[in-house]
Amino acid sequence: MSGGTLQGKAALITGASKGLGKAMALALAEAGASLALVSRNLQQLNQTAAAVRELGAQATVFQADVTDEAQVLGLQKDVARDLGTLQILINNAGINIRKPVTEFTLAEWRQVLDTNLTSVFLMCRAFVPQMKGQGFGRILNLTSIMSHVSIAGRAAYSASKTGLLGFTRALALELAPEKITVNGISPGPFATELNAPLLQDPKLSQEFLARIPLSRWGKAEEVGQLAVYLCSEDAGFITGTDILIDGGWTAQ
Repeated sequence: MSGGTLQGKAALITGASKGLGKAMALALAEAGASLALVSRNLQQLNQTAAAVRELGAQATVFQADVTDEAQVLGLQKDVARDLGTLQILINNAGINIRKPVTEFTLAEWRQVLDTNLTSVFLMCRAFVPQMKGQGFGRILNLTSIMSHVSIAGRAAYSASKTGLLGFTRALALELAPEKITVNGISPGPFATELNAPLLQDPKLSQEFLARIPLSRWGKAEEVGQLAVYLCSEDAGFITGTDILIDGGWTAQ
């Protein structure tokens, strides 16, 4: 994707401190976007911001818990003050707790659903009103292959990501008259911090690799480049869908 594709666009990315969020921040920065970077981890967030600025792009850091309604409302005001109106919103914050349903506490269940699903509702409710009326807008929700298939021990994660896919489709229909597109990106197994429990276990890692037709883990920058395309003018006719980037996992 050529530089300058997103020149003049302001983008907010949640979960921007590491992993896919950081990769998307760097890719959008290279494409010319100004960035609002959001996370609970201020130290890692500042590292992402420094990397973005090295690319010559603007980066403003906002420490917030996007599962908290009051903090999201505060974030909306702070972003409007510092960056003005957004054109791009990327909802990437997410967690995964791996265990059988019978071992989940209610607090753990709610933590996964609140982080992966409810936070997206809160962010969209807060930021969509200012995105309207521009004749252009992009919302990306990081769904997952677990929106389409599942494996044992992922009940809460699968429930949250499947719900997020339904939310994405409905919001796309609501915002189509405003020329705001809403899409999901469904990553498969990527070598990120979220998958550290798998990557650090040689047996589990090999089991996952054996299920990926392309026989490798995904690279975070590959999601970054896909995000740039979906946020560009070239992707204006793509909405209400979900792009699987999984090395062929769900084709089986």
